[in-house]
Amino acid sequence: MIYKKSPEEIVIMGEAGRILVDTLNRLEEALKPGTTTRRLDAIAEESIRSAGASPSFKGYRGFPASICASPNDVIVHGIPNDDPLEEGDIVSLDVGVYYKSFHADSAWTFPVGDVGPETEELLKATEASLDAAVAECRPGNRLGDVGAAVEDTATARGFSVVREYVGHGVGRALHEEPQIPNYGPRGRREVLGAGMTLAIEPMVNAGGAGTKTLEDGWTVVTADGSLSAHFEHTVAITSDGNEVVTRRNGH
Repeated sequence: MIYKKSPEEIVIMGEAGRILVDTLNRLEEALKPGTTTRRLDAIAEESIRSAGASPSFKGYRGFPASICASPNDVIVHGIPNDDPLEEGDIVSLDVGVYYKSFHADSAWTFPVGDVGPETEELLKATEASLDAAVAECRPGNRLGDVGAAVEDTATARGFSVVREYVGHGVGRALHEEPQIPNYGPRGRREVLGAGMTLAIEPMVNAGGAGTKTLEDGWTVVTADGSLSAHFEHTVAITSDGNEVVTRRNGH
């Protein structure tokens, strides 16, 4: 069952999105070599709660932190810890905000200091795949069109797309129907319509597409140890296109 939101509900999700964007901006400011992801988690929780919201992830199915922090070969669901980030690392910071009974969900992969050209290209390609997917979010298109846009953009640049983990609907629940794979084919799956709210989240690997889950039951890494990037927006389908409720700094 896909729950479509009213224009008033989408306004509330936009308010949650603004709290989330402010939090991501604060995390980006704090991100430098020597910073720990546990410190970033504390900054995020304070930012979210001071705005009158709560972290969507904390306690979700037992998750112990307010954000997912996934460095280097960690694809998603990394648990914040006390290991200092190093120059040349990358780290995906996935943030969820619950505000006035609605969730917003977004992730961004940031460089830590200066990174090499291959790493920079991975980040650019993954963000480009998100942009391409968002461009497909309009009434009458299908979910397969959204996923195909991710796959086509990433693979054209020589990267691979994770298949085991997908985007999802978002709203009153953090994870709603439908599931949104990051691959096609086009012309398949559900038809997009006004009021649908989607968390679109390409996960792109520098090496192969394979994954494995660590013993903590949460942390998902690349099977071959290659770098992975993760970008995510919450997108509302409107009558004439879409609204990205987690848009940040022109991204």
